[in-house]
Amino acid sequence: MEQSILLFLLYADICLIIGFYMYIRKMRKLIGFHLGMNMSMVMGGMAALLFGIMLITHMPFHFTYITLLSAIIGGAVGAWFGLLIDYQTFVTGLTNGLIVGLMAPMIGTVLEMQMLFIWFLHAFFIGSLGVLFISIKRA
Repeated sequence: MEQSILLFLLYADICLIIGFYMYIRKMRKLIGFHLGMNMSMVMGGMAALLFGIMLITHMPFHFTYITLLSAIIGGAVGAWFGLLIDYQTFVTGLTNGLIVGLMAPMIGTVLEMQMLFIWFLHAFFIGSLGVLFISIKRA
C-alpha cells in the first residue's frame, strides 16, 4: 500500500513541477532577477528533496544510484527553471539542486516515521508553490 502511495506522489510531483514551469514560462517577463533566483532554488531543492527521500524509501538498498538520480533531477529542475531568467539564475538553481540531491537520500535513510515526513514535505512543497504564486502575482 505504501509503495503505491509513493509512486502516486512521485507522479503528482512531476505533474506539479511541469505545470508550474508552464505557468512560469508564460509569466517570465514579469519575474525579476531576485524572484527568479529564489524560484529556481526552491524548485530545484524541493524536487531533489522529494525525489531523493521518496526513492530511498521505495528502494532502500540502492543508495548510490538514488543519490546520483536525485542529484541529477534536482540539478536539472533547478537549471530548467533558472534558464527562464538568466545564466546566473541557471547556475544557482543547478548548484542548489545538486547539493540538495546529494543530501536527500542521507536524510531519507535515517528517518524513522518515513510516511509522516513525506506528507509533511509535500505540505511544505505545496506551501512553497503557493508563496511563489503569490510573489509572481505581486511582481
